[in-house]
Amino acid sequence: MNIRWRVCALLFFATTINYIDRQVLGLLAPQLQREFSMSESEYGLIVTAFQAAYALGLAGTGFVLDRIGVKRGFSIAVVVWSIACAAHALARSAFGFGVARFALGLGEAANFPASIKAVAEWFPKKERALATGLFNAGSNIGAIIAPLVVAYIALQFGWQQAFIITGGLGFIWLIFWLYIYERPEAHKTLSREEFAYILADPVETSTSSFSYRELLKHKETWALCAAKFLTDPIWWFFLYWLPKFLNTNHGITLSSVGAPLVTIYTMATLGSVSGGYLSSWLVRKGWNAPKARISSMLVFALCIVPIFFASQTSDLWTAVVLIGIAAAAHQGWSANLFTLISDLYPKSTIGSMTGLAGMSGAIGGMLIASIIGFLLQATGSYVPVFALAASAYLLAWVLIRLLLRNLEPLNFTE
Repeated sequence: MNIRWRVCALLFFATTINYIDRQVLGLLAPQLQREFSMSESEYGLIVTAFQAAYALGLAGTGFVLDRIGVKRGFSIAVVVWSIACAAHALARSAFGFGVARFALGLGEAANFPASIKAVAEWFPKKERALATGLFNAGSNIGAIIAPLVVAYIALQFGWQQAFIITGGLGFIWLIFWLYIYERPEAHKTLSREEFAYILADPVETSTSSFSYRELLKHKETWALCAAKFLTDPIWWFFLYWLPKFLNTNHGITLSSVGAPLVTIYTMATLGSVSGGYLSSWLVRKGWNAPKARISSMLVFALCIVPIFFASQTSDLWTAVVLIGIAAAAHQGWSANLFTLISDLYPKSTIGSMTGLAGMSGAIGGMLIASIIGFLLQATGSYVPVFALAASAYLLAWVLIRLLLRNLEPLNFTE
């Protein structure tokens, strides 16, 4: 196997572990709410604590990664989030879970800035969307594994062990990461042929990192941040409220939630890989890379619209299929949105730009978490949430097209 695909495999497994760790709370939410007498609004605030830390972490980690490098920065982040995940076992109140959740958010924030930066270092542009789609599929595999593993551990050994065991996975991954990962120019076993292939794109004139103030001077930055702000909250809704939605509307419990969630996230995995493949295929056919990403994003935005009817149907599997299609389309959308960053921005500032865009998405997720919690407590209805999900992506796509007229890499001055 070529070294660059081994790197992609490492990023895939990191993303898988990342999503297993963050999914545990959502799966155990009904049990924990009963055991600790947590209201819907308190649960919403716990989720908000994660989102706030995630936003802060994204603001800092992208900047740090551009300066200390992917290998060292990602290693530190995985240690932090793994310890934080295990620390949930010590919580005995909503406040305790909020503290553990905040620490988890700080650590997990590094995953996507580090992965996107690693892909930009190791892959030419014609392969980046596919590589991004492949490692991003780890988010769905994590979401598939979590309900199966967490349910078994919690039912057999208690909810505390579910957090401790999943928290230990990051340390296993770290051994392989430290052994395998280096930048291409420093990798001892990389062949000359593969090194030349990785560097097939035109040499970038900009090699310096730039401040957030410099990034915010460009309308492209505002377009991508707005898109993340509008669409990331929908994915957070899937992660944190989907088990609760299935429990409330369809009577699904922890022991029976596996099949619906596995179905949804298996569909999402296919969406992530096919989403990356679609725009990479268009680039190979001669399309301008950013145009290929944006055209693919329109297809996925349209596929998400029918999710509104998931809140209207009384049939479990109709709801599951509609949500699965939307989850698949979100992952295709996300793979292309991330890759658009690496198309438009120089490698030296991709970590910072990914962190900035991710922070915007986390802020949107933080706001929606509190809103959903209070809304459900007041009305008990999921209909407005699904209406928002159905329309958010098309609105984001329109904003991108209005702001991105010139689909060419940005020119930064040193």
